[in-house]
Amino acid sequence: MTSEYQEYFLKLFRALDELYEIARKARAKGIDPKPYPEIEVVGDLASLVERFIGLPGLADRIRELAKVLSKERVAFKIAEEIVLGKFGELDAERAADLAIRAALAILTEGVTAAVYTEGIAKVSIKTNMDGSKYLAIYFAGPIRSAGGTEAALTPVIADFIRKLLKLDKYKPTEEEIERFIEELRLYEREVGSFQYNVSDEQIRFALRNIPVEVTGVPSDPVEVSSYRNLSRIETNRVRGGALRVINDGIVGRAAKVLAVIRDLGIEGWEWLENVKVSSADKSSAGFMEEVPAGRPILCFPSARGGFRLRYGRSRNTGLSAVGVHPLTMVVLQNFLAGGTQLKIETPGKAGIVMPVDYIEPPIVKLRDGSVVRVSYENIDAVKREIEEILFLGDILISFGDFLYNNKELLPASYTEEFWSEELREAIQREFGGDIERAASEIGFPPTLLKAFVEDPFNNKPDVQEAITLSRILRIPLHPLYTFFWSNITTNQLKKIRDWLLASDISREGSAVTRITGVLSPEVKKTLEEICIPHKVSNGRIIIEGAEAHAFAFSLGVHDPNREVSENLPVLDNLALLSGVVIRDKAPTFVGARVGRPEKAKQREMKPPVHVLFPVGLSGGAQRDLMKACNKGTIKVELISRVCPRCQKITFRRICQDCGLETDLRLICPRCGRDLSINVCPICNVEAKSFCQQLISIKDLVDAACQKVGFKPEQVKGVRGLTNRLRIPEPIEKGVLRAKYNLYVYKDGTIRFDATNAPLTHFKPSEIGVSLEKLRELGYTHDYLGNPLSDPEQICELKVQDIIVSWRCAEHLVVVANFIDEMLQKVYDLPPYYKVSKPQDLVGKLIIGIAPHTCAGVLGRIIGFTKLNVCFAHPFWHSAKRRDCDGDEDSVILALDALINFSREYLPDQIGGIMDSPLFIIRAVVPEEVQRQAHEFDVDERYPLKLYMETFKRTPAREILNIVDTVKHRLNSERRLQGLRFTVPTSSIENCNRESVYKTLKRMADKLNAQLSLAEKIKAVDARIVAETVLNTHFLRDISGNLRAFATQSFRCKRCNRRFRRVPLKGVCTECGGELTLTVHRGTIEKYLEDAWRLVKKYGMSEYYAQRLTLIEEEINSLFESGKGAKQYSLSDFLK
Repeated sequence: MTSEYQEYFLKLFRALDELYEIARKARAKGIDPKPYPEIEVVGDLASLVERFIGLPGLADRIRELAKVLSKERVAFKIAEEIVLGKFGELDAERAADLAIRAALAILTEGVTAAVYTEGIAKVSIKTNMDGSKYLAIYFAGPIRSAGGTEAALTPVIADFIRKLLKLDKYKPTEEEIERFIEELRLYEREVGSFQYNVSDEQIRFALRNIPVEVTGVPSDPVEVSSYRNLSRIETNRVRGGALRVINDGIVGRAAKVLAVIRDLGIEGWEWLENVKVSSADKSSAGFMEEVPAGRPILCFPSARGGFRLRYGRSRNTGLSAVGVHPLTMVVLQNFLAGGTQLKIETPGKAGIVMPVDYIEPPIVKLRDGSVVRVSYENIDAVKREIEEILFLGDILISFGDFLYNNKELLPASYTEEFWSEELREAIQREFGGDIERAASEIGFPPTLLKAFVEDPFNNKPDVQEAITLSRILRIPLHPLYTFFWSNITTNQLKKIRDWLLASDISREGSAVTRITGVLSPEVKKTLEEICIPHKVSNGRIIIEGAEAHAFAFSLGVHDPNREVSENLPVLDNLALLSGVVIRDKAPTFVGARVGRPEKAKQREMKPPVHVLFPVGLSGGAQRDLMKACNKGTIKVELISRVCPRCQKITFRRICQDCGLETDLRLICPRCGRDLSINVCPICNVEAKSFCQQLISIKDLVDAACQKVGFKPEQVKGVRGLTNRLRIPEPIEKGVLRAKYNLYVYKDGTIRFDATNAPLTHFKPSEIGVSLEKLRELGYTHDYLGNPLSDPEQICELKVQDIIVSWRCAEHLVVVANFIDEMLQKVYDLPPYYKVSKPQDLVGKLIIGIAPHTCAGVLGRIIGFTKLNVCFAHPFWHSAKRRDCDGDEDSVILALDALINFSREYLPDQIGGIMDSPLFIIRAVVPEEVQRQAHEFDVDERYPLKLYMETFKRTPAREILNIVDTVKHRLNSERRLQGLRFTVPTSSIENCNRESVYKTLKRMADKLNAQLSLAEKIKAVDARIVAETVLNTHFLRDISGNLRAFATQSFRCKRCNRRFRRVPLKGVCTECGGELTLTVHRGTIEKYLEDAWRLVKKYGMSEYYAQRLTLIEEEINSLFESGKGAKQYSLSDFLK
């Protein structure tokens, strides 16, 4: 590690230690569940795994092995050593249990603790029907968070352990196999879908071959109707965890699992070669499987005129994020914004959109017939006149994304950087790389030729220079002067050349400056297909400028006697006509549709809560503590403690009268007596430490308001607590949150959710921070090593620095003010943050955490963005086990987490610890982040070999070594800095900032905008879009709500209790409240009108009209129809 980074980490650690010291002083006051900060700091993956598994010495051994072995090999080796007793003698079942959990923890980078602590319910040694012993793993719901490949590897690890323990294979009975299949289909019908569509035969095949039993605990209240009460399956309910491991893991990801197994040399799993699976994700049209209304399809799969595939990475793309031109966002009616998710055809399933303005913008046809390349100069005049979008522009996708997804490279588009590599190679071939000699031979200044090679984005030859270079160096014509020739046929080429030769051609010297020809519909269509800018005026087609000369040269206007050969492809004909090679400008287009909109919003529980304090039914529907005060005293379930001196019963940790720490009571939940042991000797029931208590809510709230000096109109609590001991939060905190309009999450923290976005480099001008402040933060030089003196210089982002949205910054200012007032008035400590504006947050620490993990990653705010995203280093996102395919994670102000987080507040249920910062990873270690970040490319240019290999459709993994990736830098000083990018961008935020999907509120308006756009895009068929929306959204929704209406439950308006049937009393049996339906007529009919409109507008087949008619008849049969129609209430039937 460089001295610069040593200093950087030292500053982070000191700042964190300072916050811990403040939190220790606050926690020592005895107000919170524990007298110390409950979030533990861990330095690396090894520490995290040892902390959860609980085997001394495990961390040191993991570190030792990680120096020489891959993550997967470390996992298997640690599992082996646990079983063989290296970390202490254990019985076989316990050893197998700990070995599997430890291995899975290593595979999931340790941060998804719920996976290996709760995702595996238990590991057992059971008996086959023939009396032999075998190993069984019981999975639970949280295993889903492991990821399909890691979940699938768990049974492989178990099999490895089985062999070490000399156990037999699992031998399933036919009944157990059929039971699993019935469970799978029942789960799909009643609970939810799987990622992969797996046939019954494939499931049978897998179950017969898996050498350990994959079983589980019940996950959902849905029972099988046949194959019940089997002796080795303890439940009749569906086992969601086990189903996902088999369906989406072992079978769904058979190819990935097989690759790992082969690499590790594990035997006994060769049968995976015979597993075949169909999946929406494996289909090239997978992004079109479901098309919600309002989220447009932008390009059909591989459709010409859509997004042109461009290989490369800009400083704000990669890790699944893709780049498009900011003007593409405008042309697409602002459905795309920075951070909007794009569902794509390849290489992965999705990625967020980021602005990159050095790639190709869109080309459009206007209402007057003109075809224009959209630019910043003409966008205002053009955007309201667009009749058809002929070309959407480029989509920039990194080599690393193809590598991570194990995809073949698709033929590369001809771009400036591809051309410059061919120029570089030609100079090397013809002149031994001597640019001076090459320039002299060509007749160019050496500086100009060098600029073409070294910076092709900012230095493009004019058309004459491009032709000269092509002729002398025998390289293809520059892409700026190459049109979309492969979009047309040889016959079209012949006709368009004939048209050219018959047209009026204006010249200045040898350069063609203007072509004026007859307006022929056939020629016009061909010109639109090759996307050449032109005008239409007075019945004539006009092509001007550089495009005119390039067009005329390409078609061989200088040699009119040449003929177009009908036996040759278009590009070969062009080579003969022009005398130079002309490459295919766009051999590959990528299909895409709009996914989730970008997000930057405060996290709120549903319903939102100010304080984790129970009010039962006394607070009304809003669970309002102020309203509950009208009752005086209320009865709620709380922890029960007793003062050792005055024997007063309380829920507080410190006795308010004596100042002593109270003791936890043990109470029999049946007879209510105090106990000294964990089981009641009379009732034989396990003791609890909570009970129903009468509390003076008015006195508690009045005291809290008086303490903080503020009395809000409303403080929203909870109906009841769900944590293990029923420990409430101090009411004072809720009063202050209400004052600042802040809401608490389940663990006591305040969260802000934002879409993850990658960033490796930034300009000071982009992040709203002065150069002086950046120098204080350690940014003294730009990424090229020059002293930082200009806000337009590009700096390399440090690995744990983040750039938050202005919306997030404004929120964090409010949170900081809340924390300061809490320190002063609740803990009697001095304020810490003292901020009044977002800029005051620069340098402050935050914790980033993903929903499925239990370890937060330390971060530092260094700036702000106008986009609704959280920009951070790819390593930082990957340390949270996330990428940038549309994932949203949360940010917590560090001191808020250290003081207010408590594990005691977490729900006492499987998965309860997920999305809670039990640990802080204080330093991101590149070697321990996800494989996706290791395969992140960091080269400054792609070599010519990469582009040429794309035409062979070579798998990306086969040419891994010709591109610089993070993997090549691990365990070296270059792992954290010196990263590069291949494509520049002027600004990381100069684009549309909010998707129109969010601004249009009515579904009808969203649908209209979606279809209006579909009708304009050449690469989309609006009729198919309408049919897909109808099939995958409207009809499913209407039919599903009809079913839900027929099987609905009934809800009490007062206490929210649900009933499967209406009680005979006609009111809630719990509180006497009025009952209401949970599914209403409006819910069923909400899309019916829109569905009819689609059928009629696009003249869909009679099938759709008949189906909608049948649905209407079914609705009318359930409800009275006509103008005087009235939906009766339940009470009308009970009179």
